[in-house]
Amino acid sequence: MQAPFNRRMVSLCNLSIDKLHIVWYNNVASGCDRRYGGGSEMRGRRHRWRRRGCSRRAVRFLEPTLLLLLHHGPAHGYTLLERLGEFGLEGLNPSVVYRALRDMESQGWVTSTWDEEQTQGPPRRVYRLTALGDEVLGWWTRDLQETRGLIEHLLGVYRRHMEEGEGEYH
Repeated sequence: MQAPFNRRMVSLCNLSIDKLHIVWYNNVASGCDRRYGGGSEMRGRRHRWRRRGCSRRAVRFLEPTLLLLLHHGPAHGYTLLERLGEFGLEGLNPSVVYRALRDMESQGWVTSTWDEEQTQGPPRRVYRLTALGDEVLGWWTRDLQETRGLIEHLLGVYRRHMEEGEGEYH
C-alpha cells in the first residue's frame, strides 16, 4: 500500500500507527511541509495571509477539506475553490488550491480527467477521490478528533488557571 504522506519524508512501511502519527505531525502539521507555503519562510508574509482572509493555520486544513469535498462526489477545480468558503477557507489563492490538487493526485489520493463535454470554454479537469484518498480522509478525521481533545484540555486548564489566579502569571 502506498504511504498516504509525502514520499520524500521517510519510508513508512514498517512504522506503527503511533510512530506514523509522530512522523506526520513533525513533517506536515508542524508547518515543516513547505508545499503550500508553510513553515519558516512564511514569517515575513503573515500579514499578506491575513489580508486574503485566511490564516496559515487554516491552510493546513486545505487537503482534508478538499478530500471531504471530493468525498461528496467528483468536482471541477473551480467548484472546489468556491466551496472552500463553506469551511472558512475563502480567499485562498487559486494557485495554492490547484497545487494541492496536483500534489494529492501525485500521491494517489485523487485522480483527474479532462471534461471536454462541458459547456463553452476550454476543457476543465474533474477531480475524483480514490480509495487511498478516502483512507487518508479517515486518518485526517481521527487526527483532528485527537487534536480537538488536546485543544479542549489546554483551554480548560488555561480557563481554570485564569479563574483561580485572577489572570496573573507567576
